[in-house]
Amino acid sequence: MSEKLNARCHCGAVAFTVELTEEGFNSARRCSCSYCRMRGAVAVSAPLSGVTITKGADKLTEYRFNTGTARHFFCSVCGIYTFHQRRSNPEQYGVNVACIEGKSPFDFACIPVMDGVNHPQDGESGVLGYLSFRPEKGEDQ
Repeated sequence: MSEKLNARCHCGAVAFTVELTEEGFNSARRCSCSYCRMRGAVAVSAPLSGVTITKGADKLTEYRFNTGTARHFFCSVCGIYTFHQRRSNPEQYGVNVACIEGKSPFDFACIPVMDGVNHPQDGESGVLGYLSFRPEKGEDQ
């Protein structure tokens, strides 16, 4: 696994460390399922053993929908999505990249969007498209 990165929700009530999968930040992606469309987060991959709650485990709230397989966790104080146990790979967490210290979804020029409407566990799916970010002129490029 990679180095331990510090992460937290917006208000700091929940803090955790994360060790990403071998792909590291190259695993960044979004999803088109109904929940992820509304959430809008960029997630990176970590094994289940790669996330350790260091503060506020009692402040984490869990949300499940549809099949109830994916477990989405968020801070009960500020509402920020922190990570989720994936339905597509229950041995992994998807971690909100914006929670990782020093990282932002805007650090990625192009993010694949996975087809979560036609979920991999339900048959064929894959990359649906790409979201891109291009800073305005004058911004750091």
